[in-house]
Amino acid sequence: MLPPHNGEIMHLNVGGTRFSTSRQTLTWVPDSFFTALLSGRISSLRDDTGAIFIDRDPKVFAIILNYLRTHDIDLSGTDIRTLRHEAEFYGIMPLVKRLILCEDLEQSSCGDILFYSMLPAPNPPMQESEIISNATKVDDQTRPGSIVRVPEPAPPPNSPSSIPHTHGYQSRCHSRNSSLDISRVTVNGRGSVINGRGNGNSGHSRAASLGNHVPNHHSRNSSADLNKYIRNDALNLVFGYNQGSNWADPLRVQIIKAHHNWIVVAYAHFIVCYRLKDSSGWQQVFTSPHIDNCIERIAINAKMNSQNGNSDGSSVMVAISYGNQVRLWGVSEQGSRTNIGTFNLNVRVEHLFFIGSQLVALSPTGKIGVWHAMTQHWQTQDVVPIASFDTAGSFLLLGCNNGSIYYIDMQKFPLRMKDNDLLVTELYRDTSNDPITAISVYLTPKTSVSGNWIEIAYGTSSGTVRVIVQHPETVGHGPQLFQTFTVHQSSVTKVTLSEKFLVSVCSEYNHVRTWSVTRFRGMISTQPGSTPVASFKILSLEEVEPCISYCAGNDCGPYGEQDDEQVFVQKVMPETSELFVRLASNGKRVCIIRAVDCTIITCFCVHECEGSSRMGSRPRRFILTGHCNGAIQMWDLTTALDLANKCLQPIPNGGPTAEELLRLLDQCDLSNSHCSTPSLSPYPGTLITKGNTARLKASNVAFLNQSQQTDASTSTSSL
Repeated sequence: MLPPHNGEIMHLNVGGTRFSTSRQTLTWVPDSFFTALLSGRISSLRDDTGAIFIDRDPKVFAIILNYLRTHDIDLSGTDIRTLRHEAEFYGIMPLVKRLILCEDLEQSSCGDILFYSMLPAPNPPMQESEIISNATKVDDQTRPGSIVRVPEPAPPPNSPSSIPHTHGYQSRCHSRNSSLDISRVTVNGRGSVINGRGNGNSGHSRAASLGNHVPNHHSRNSSADLNKYIRNDALNLVFGYNQGSNWADPLRVQIIKAHHNWIVVAYAHFIVCYRLKDSSGWQQVFTSPHIDNCIERIAINAKMNSQNGNSDGSSVMVAISYGNQVRLWGVSEQGSRTNIGTFNLNVRVEHLFFIGSQLVALSPTGKIGVWHAMTQHWQTQDVVPIASFDTAGSFLLLGCNNGSIYYIDMQKFPLRMKDNDLLVTELYRDTSNDPITAISVYLTPKTSVSGNWIEIAYGTSSGTVRVIVQHPETVGHGPQLFQTFTVHQSSVTKVTLSEKFLVSVCSEYNHVRTWSVTRFRGMISTQPGSTPVASFKILSLEEVEPCISYCAGNDCGPYGEQDDEQVFVQKVMPETSELFVRLASNGKRVCIIRAVDCTIITCFCVHECEGSSRMGSRPRRFILTGHCNGAIQMWDLTTALDLANKCLQPIPNGGPTAEELLRLLDQCDLSNSHCSTPSLSPYPGTLITKGNTARLKASNVAFLNQSQQTDASTSTSSL
């Protein structure tokens, strides 16, 4: 034990740098690391000169020591996050509180300029066995065409969801002390206790997650940590969820889809529909009954107005799928549900979407299911195994493993009911017979002379990107090969042909290549031809065992109409509260979306809402984010694009910088595997100490190692 002389000089060796100060300075803050060290409660090491050795960063320690000397702090050129981390280690609580306040100045529970609204978590429907006892049971298997009103279960007294609210869910109720805003503790399939984990898409892109809530930096209500345990246990007891290997958080948002002014949100065992009204904003209209199976895919088809609704009075059709089953409902503006039917594809449904009023279910095995609104008929057909698809007007185009592109004209579907034929027709065959792994269709604008002409861009498993066209000069023949690009060395996973750009993405860390497209009279032209624009990566790490709906709810895009600016949405980590929005044309950053309540973003989609009926109103694009606490947050993408276009200072990097990436990876450890994408696994201790770690899909980390080596060499050269 060191001699108790307050005035004696103390010699410290911090990370190899010598410091000298007085005992009184070090012990100015009681109950700190230094008081424990100098009182002998913590064992100490000494170097050759007898100085106490502390294995920490000497640069940050110098700032902390100066604060202990002067009781003042100079933050110029200092990273507040790093300084706070070290201050917490040394237990200098007065400094920690000041740094927390500095961090809070940059954050607001009301969000930044892009934050538009929040829809709070809905009340989950109770299982029918709980709400129907001896009474006559009215379940979802009622006869087709019947209209029933779905009762909403009464929430427990004094629960957050029992607070009175209107159907116009404007986002003004996300208090830091609300149990809806704090993380919930769940039990995963392996039996380990970790923080609540949870997991949409719209626009041109067609192609869900275990995500934690990131807690606030400092909770102002000590009972919040207890409430999160009680609330989740209550859900398990009331709704009877089995916490086995198939257990899913009942309030974790899985998928978001939107059409016109309607939104459908999928949770593990139910869906919720919202409708936008000019005067009252977004209203919760419909909550489905409890679904025993976990919902894997959803689709929505809304009418432009209620007067043009379906024959049964429904203004929107909503479909869900789980396994090989598809369930279809009609929903009116008042929330009445019409049970249209339950259909079987006989294989797992991988894609579910509408083409007009036709519901289409696809399986990569080569199975197609179609339901037509006019005939009320469900029909399935076997085709070649499907690797990709796209839609254009009434056409469904299929890219198949045999190198062929097939199409189905949905307008002709009712005419061939007697033949039980979907009229699957081969349109084009790749010259190398490579599987068509990505496809995009562009219909040229109609003219008084020619009408629409078709242009198709597709990618193959070998990395080739081709453009085929059917223009006036090719009348009487099939589409002709227009251009070939062989820049990718891995399988092409996405391709988009728009009015101004051709964008392709391959499986190597989502490597993106873009070209500008020249057009003459609306048709793609060879003069001067396509010009390379950009090459960048949309790095996105994956879960080790992702929820089956993860890919449907977290597709990076590109999103947007073919005649408008398209964007990628980059979700670097499955357990993150941030999204990076980037231009699809050049990869430049548009904005960063940060959850206003710091909750994990479990899924997202991009959607353009129709303009208000008021004069001068124009459509606006939004990013809709689903969160682990069940809430939906909305972000104004139109404003973000306008601000990015007006920005006079060029943005050097579209994706996360090295500092931002390291911050996102702070609580995870990269591991090696044979997979093609980088991945993470948690440090063993962080499951207990930090609680918001993510177990991610394992892979080799050559890409990140290469980036670190590049950064190190750059730093060395700069020195």
